[in-house]
Amino acid sequence: MAQEDVFKKIVSHCKEYGFVFPSSDIYDGLGAVYDYGQNGVELKNNIKRYWWESMVLLHDNIVGIDSAIFMHPTIWKASGHVDAFNDPLIDNRDSKKRYRADVLIEEQLAKMDDKIEKEVAKAAKRFGESFDEAQFRSTNERVLEHSNKREALHQRFAKALNDSNLEELRQIIIDEEIVCPISGTKNWTEVRQFNLMFNTDMGSTSDGAMKVYLRPETAQGIFVNYLNVQKTGRMKIPFGIAQIGKAFRNEIVARQFIFRMREFEQMEMQFFVRPGEELEWFKQWKETRLKWHKALGFGDKSYRYHDHDKLAHYANAATDIEFLMPFGYKEVEGIHSRTNFDLSQHEKYSGKSIKYFDPELNESYTPYVIETSIGVDRMFLSVMCASYCEEQLENGESRVVLKLPAPLAPIKLAVMPLIKKDGLPEKAREIIDTLKFEFTCQYDEKDSIGKRYRRQDAIGTPYCVTVDHQTLEDDCVTIRFRDTMEQERVPVKELSNIISEKVCMKSLLKKI
Repeated sequence: MAQEDVFKKIVSHCKEYGFVFPSSDIYDGLGAVYDYGQNGVELKNNIKRYWWESMVLLHDNIVGIDSAIFMHPTIWKASGHVDAFNDPLIDNRDSKKRYRADVLIEEQLAKMDDKIEKEVAKAAKRFGESFDEAQFRSTNERVLEHSNKREALHQRFAKALNDSNLEELRQIIIDEEIVCPISGTKNWTEVRQFNLMFNTDMGSTSDGAMKVYLRPETAQGIFVNYLNVQKTGRMKIPFGIAQIGKAFRNEIVARQFIFRMREFEQMEMQFFVRPGEELEWFKQWKETRLKWHKALGFGDKSYRYHDHDKLAHYANAATDIEFLMPFGYKEVEGIHSRTNFDLSQHEKYSGKSIKYFDPELNESYTPYVIETSIGVDRMFLSVMCASYCEEQLENGESRVVLKLPAPLAPIKLAVMPLIKKDGLPEKAREIIDTLKFEFTCQYDEKDSIGKRYRRQDAIGTPYCVTVDHQTLEDDCVTIRFRDTMEQERVPVKELSNIISEKVCMKSLLKKI
């Protein structure tokens, strides 16, 4: 099945099973804005909990805050967002559609990568175990031709980005004969910059109102509070501040479901270090964050690092962790060495000293910062894409199952009476009343037991428990395991231990 078709099925599955709904659905929706349903909000909260505990529970020098969405407008002047928070946009005159120029070129580079990988895959299949991939990549004429073209385009693209050369970006699109996906034509406009911040007025009258912005990132709330946290928490460098919160960007090119939205949620941690030590910490946090992703068990080949071609105005190093979505490798997390830009700017614009006094060095300085920033919604999408599975069973039937990591699953346990009489529903409710303090449980009595299993498979429930007439005699139930569909007869009193071993967040945290 084409990956595009798989992605459409995942989007449909999200709505059908209560994970994600279009916002304002009964009014035909609002572009690039989504609501999380009853199962989606549980999965999302579990992802956030996994991140939060990996930061503040596992590190005694990282604490959390929750800063306001509205902030003083000068903050965004100091951070550079007022002047430099722009996307290079280009329009196709025939389709009237607007695109990010840099994304069009990145997709062209990805097509070149695909050509190389297809050559390698064909050779690997042809030569079998004797295949030497490294030698093939370095000697095969077709691979070298594709690689040289890709490298030339990459260098040209990187230079245009770093020079903010909009004319060159357009020329690359023309030279590469990149067409509009809708119209199929190359009738492009000039490239223009577009600021992404939403703004509104704060005040009681229109004349006296102050222009404020919806924050485009959560990081600045950490920077302006860093000294408050350091002093009240008696924090010593190196230390970090974590935050989970909403951010807003007026994305003109919003697409691919919840991958790029106008209202989204971020999980960010800013780690404050001594000047000169930032690149070593940058390397360490790259490794730590990749371990966090890989602990979910989606396979090492699903992830890769991508170094930035153009560094932001505040950074001296930047890397993305990309995940293999159905539409290619895409960024889910960024690790940035932000230097001391943000704190220096806020000190300059506020007129207040926010330097840190280092008792070991007996001197004051402006700390450098390593940032880890992950989009909750993109992380949610990557988990759904990695977990979605269509299986053909031995009896000729098929099932759709979400093989979610058990600690992230919205529902941990479904309890089902075999029939709706003879005291079985009451016994099932009794079991839930015992376990609901530990796990998110669901009672299900509608339809045949087979249909109920399929329903729980579709929302990723790792365990189903069936209560039958024998249960009333021996206090044992049948537990069914989602991934293998195997069933086992166990005493009710052992359910807690069996389930908690797999669904506890600790089982993930220990892998990091």
